[in-house]
Amino acid sequence: MTETLAALVHGFGIALTPVNLLWGFVGVTLGTFVGVLPGVGPALTVAMLLPLTVKLDPTGALIMFAGIYYGAMYGGSTSTILLNTPGESASIATALEGNRMAKAGRAGPALATSAIGSFVAGSIATVLLTLLAPIVIEIALKFGPAEYFTLMIFAFVTVAAVLGASTVRGLTALFVGLLLGLVGIDEQSGQMRYAFGVPELLDGIDVVVLAVGLFAVGETLYVAAYSSRQREEMEKMSGSIWMSRQDWKRSWPAWLRATAIGFPFGTIPAGGTEIPTFLSYAAEKKLCKYPEEFGNGAIEGVAGPEAANNAASTGVLVPLLTLGIPTSATAAILLAAFQNYGIQPGPLLFVTQTDLVWALIASLYVGNVLLLVLNLPLIGIWVKVLEIPKPLLYGGILVFATLGAYSLHQSVVDLVTLYVFGLLGFIMRRWGFPVAPAVIGLILGPLAESQLRRALSISQGDFSVFFTQPIAAAMLALAAGMLVVPWLLRRRRRPA
Repeated sequence: MTETLAALVHGFGIALTPVNLLWGFVGVTLGTFVGVLPGVGPALTVAMLLPLTVKLDPTGALIMFAGIYYGAMYGGSTSTILLNTPGESASIATALEGNRMAKAGRAGPALATSAIGSFVAGSIATVLLTLLAPIVIEIALKFGPAEYFTLMIFAFVTVAAVLGASTVRGLTALFVGLLLGLVGIDEQSGQMRYAFGVPELLDGIDVVVLAVGLFAVGETLYVAAYSSRQREEMEKMSGSIWMSRQDWKRSWPAWLRATAIGFPFGTIPAGGTEIPTFLSYAAEKKLCKYPEEFGNGAIEGVAGPEAANNAASTGVLVPLLTLGIPTSATAAILLAAFQNYGIQPGPLLFVTQTDLVWALIASLYVGNVLLLVLNLPLIGIWVKVLEIPKPLLYGGILVFATLGAYSLHQSVVDLVTLYVFGLLGFIMRRWGFPVAPAVIGLILGPLAESQLRRALSISQGDFSVFFTQPIAAAMLALAAGMLVVPWLLRRRRRPA
């Protein structure tokens, strides 16, 4: 505990330097901005900025990306409450009561409880991250190649199952990523694989190009094709923007309960923010003293899901930093950001990159305060952001995505692959295939292959090593359970 506190204090010393404080401020401001805009989430924004920040100092860049990540979670409530248009699936639960409050002239208290609840949940979750990370590292350091390979199999299966509309679609997207991960020169044999004689592909598919293509270009094409058909009516801000004493009394228990629900879901490799937000909404509906208000604008129905959303988002950083396992779309892009600087998250990250990782954690504390300062007084400005015409917004995204991808290697091949992946992202979005598993497959696929080969080399080709090691066997059993149990439950629900 003493070592952890000392490392955190040292991290604050780095995070509070003027340049890193500036990057943190840029990150949370940009994050809130993109969170307010419906459909422009943190994953798209970080993916788009990855190629443009290659020359930045890794610490400053990652502090900015982290600021974009949780800033977008704050900002997402604005479009959800005022437009009834959740920017991400994590905000759907907030829309149930938030837009009703706005229609009743209580948009101000709804946005206020969302901002303050996000601050409370984010701060508590960051404390838990600080305390939990060293414990997870101690366990992870006991992992060998067999345990790491089975952990990645568990992550593959759970992320594909949770992030997709169906398990089959999630696994299909995952296998697309794993297939792309095979392109390039085989590390052990030195043989060329699936490069089709293109020299630029010998180093493999660039994960940044894939991420920008699937997220930014794919989303832009989808919006151009379909979103023009959707009508959006924004509720006007009226009445007091501040919470009453009764609002405070009803909100703070919901914030604490939601934090307790959200953080654990973020930390497990089956995480995400959709499940805890709906669980929080259900819990508040059950515990509320005014159940008749649910469906008509109950403030607990906004306070709980928003706090759960932010707690889960911070929890996602536990497996990302300590194990190198992303459990959400944005976490996958953040992992790509680390790898862009030649840094591999995992238990050794806290040894090899001590300054960076503790500065990053310290910046979460600072960022939460910055976000609270930004969100409450500037709600009126964020509302104006919603008036940006979509053609201009997405046209700008397409230009930045193209310039960013070309700036990586000044290669025409990168531009061609960018738009090929953009079309793939459009097709996946159109037919309900999740994009995140494909990115996770490309990032973790080569690592899983490497660990598999190391494990078989140590065991002299004996596959039983994956079933005789207790941790490895447990991971495989959990992965099988994630596939089989939902299938069995669906079979039981079907009428005879």
